[in-house]
Amino acid sequence: MKKENLSALETPHLRSDAFDYVRKAHQMETAEDYVEMIADLIAEKGEARVVDLSEGFGVSHATVNKIILRLNKEGLVTNRPYRSLFLTSEGEKLAKMCKERHDVVYHFLRALGIDDRTAHLDAEGVEHHISEKTLTAFKKFLKKNG
Repeated sequence: MKKENLSALETPHLRSDAFDYVRKAHQMETAEDYVEMIADLIAEKGEARVVDLSEGFGVSHATVNKIILRLNKEGLVTNRPYRSLFLTSEGEKLAKMCKERHDVVYHFLRALGIDDRTAHLDAEGVEHHISEKTLTAFKKFLKKNG
């Protein structure tokens, strides 16, 4: 895209839309990361515990408990004191969607020649901010080139 064409797109309205889009993505990012890790832990270990999440994210138990409380209120996670964490059906759907989105972004980056480690790290950030339109384009690219 030429510089003058880019400038034409940089209207105050477009910029505010972009910032709003990113703010909304950030709001969902933590919930998405947590349900995805809970699903992974259940698949790998048969259960997801606060201690596992704390270790996996490198945060305190108090931080995990605070986020789990929020996810309970949002209807994504259920738990009882001294028991494992469980995803609700909504939490399972969100975890599945996040995993699929991550995989598409990861495979797209790998198809571009990005090394495995970098593709995993970048996919972790990009997956929360990618639009459905762009994700669909990534899928088409992978189908055509994969």
